[in-house]
Amino acid sequence: MNLTPETHAALARRLYDARKARTALRHFSREFPDMTIEDGYAIQREWVKLELADGRTVKGRKIGLTSRAMQVSSQIDEPDFAPLMDDMFFAAGGDIPVNRFIAPRVEVELAFVLGQDLHGPGATLFDVLRATDYVCPAIEIIDARIEQFDRETKAPRKVFDTISDFAANAGIVLGGRPVKPDAVDLRWVGAMLFRNGVIEETGLAAAVLGHPASGAAWLANKIAPYGEALQAGQVILAGSFTRPVTGAAGDSFHVDYGPLGVVGFRFV
Repeated sequence: MNLTPETHAALARRLYDARKARTALRHFSREFPDMTIEDGYAIQREWVKLELADGRTVKGRKIGLTSRAMQVSSQIDEPDFAPLMDDMFFAAGGDIPVNRFIAPRVEVELAFVLGQDLHGPGATLFDVLRATDYVCPAIEIIDARIEQFDRETKAPRKVFDTISDFAANAGIVLGGRPVKPDAVDLRWVGAMLFRNGVIEETGLAAAVLGHPASGAAWLANKIAPYGEALQAGQVILAGSFTRPVTGAAGDSFHVDYGPLGVVGFRFV
């Protein structure tokens, strides 16, 4: 890490305030060009402390940048992760106020709901499947408390910015038909993402590291050195297998997962 603990705390406070005010910040990496991935996670942890002090709880974790294409574009060689706070969960089939977000986009995922704790190091895909109670369709709403593109230079944000910004997560909608992890070949779960009745994206869950459970194993191993584990009852968002689609007030999203059912919502 190249930034001080005081700087981590100050930047976390900026993100906390930006989420509440729905106002995007400029890139931290522009202000602090020597920041590292470790600095990004340190800022993220400080932000979690502020949310917990407000009475929020951590209901799970998200894994991002799971596709090879996204890793190459972000100039990293592994995914990233962030907490899922309790106030990020929305009911399927309902209306979601678009003013909860700054620049919302929608991604298609599978969620693993754990029935047992999952510890690293050495956790494998098979350990994830054993620890999982059920898998269900999920939509992730991502957002940009730190601008996706700088307002002046138009340069894209760096992975350090995204990690600081809760890996861009902002909302989760669970739905469809929950299944036991061995009930279907999860690699072949497909989805069609509709916006206002028009198919915008399609994808297969195998795009997530070859198998969507692989991300949860990676995460359990990644957090083990910090004395942390994935806990029973937590929701683990495994990573998107479509490109993000922008949303605005009045847009309806509907994702058809075939045998796993459908999940959707409307921005109002």
